[in-house]
Amino acid sequence: MVRRRQLASLLAGLVLAAVLGLIAYGLPAIDRALPSSEPVPAGRPYDVGGGVTLVPPAGALVDLTRTRPAADRGTAVFLLGAVRYAVTVAPFDGGLTAAADRLRARITATAGYQVTGAESTVATAGGVTGIQGGYTAPGRAGRYAVFLADEVAVEVTVSGTDLELADALPRIEAATGSIRRGDAS
Repeated sequence: MVRRRQLASLLAGLVLAAVLGLIAYGLPAIDRALPSSEPVPAGRPYDVGGGVTLVPPAGALVDLTRTRPAADRGTAVFLLGAVRYAVTVAPFDGGLTAAADRLRARITATAGYQVTGAESTVATAGGVTGIQGGYTAPGRAGRYAVFLADEVAVEVTVSGTDLELADALPRIEAATGSIRRGDAS
C-alpha cells in the first residue's frame, strides 16, 4: 500500500517537473523562434490604432514586439535598419501646444535626452497641423512631431545615428505626412 502511494507521488512529481520544464524552457524557445519583425506591404495604409492610419516608410519592418493597435489608442513601431520610427495614438483633450509640451517632457525625462533647436509647424498631406522638433540622445539623434485630430494626439518619435537618420528622413517624412484619422484628414 505504501509503495503504490509512493509511486503515485513520484509520478505526479515527474509530471509536474515536466510541465515546469516545458514552461521554463519550451515557451522561451518557441518565443525566440517567432519573428520579432516583419515587412509591411509597400504603399498601403497601416492601422496604428484609435482610427489612425499611415503609409509606412518604404522598406520598413514593423516591430511586432512593440506594436499594439487598439480601438481607442495604439502604437506602431517601424524599423528602417537601425532607425526606429514610433507612432503613438491616444485620446487627448488639450490643445496642440499642451500635446507638444507633454511629448517634450516625456523625451527629456529619459537620462541624457534633450530637445534641441527650435520647433516648427508641420502638416500632413490631409492638412492636419502639428508641431515638430529635434532631440539628441547618447549616440543618437532624433526627431519628434505631434498632431491633434478629433481629440486624439498622434505622437511621432524617430531616432538613429546622424548618418542613418539623414538617409531615412525623406521616407519618414513621407510616412508622417500620410497620417490620417478615419475620414478626418
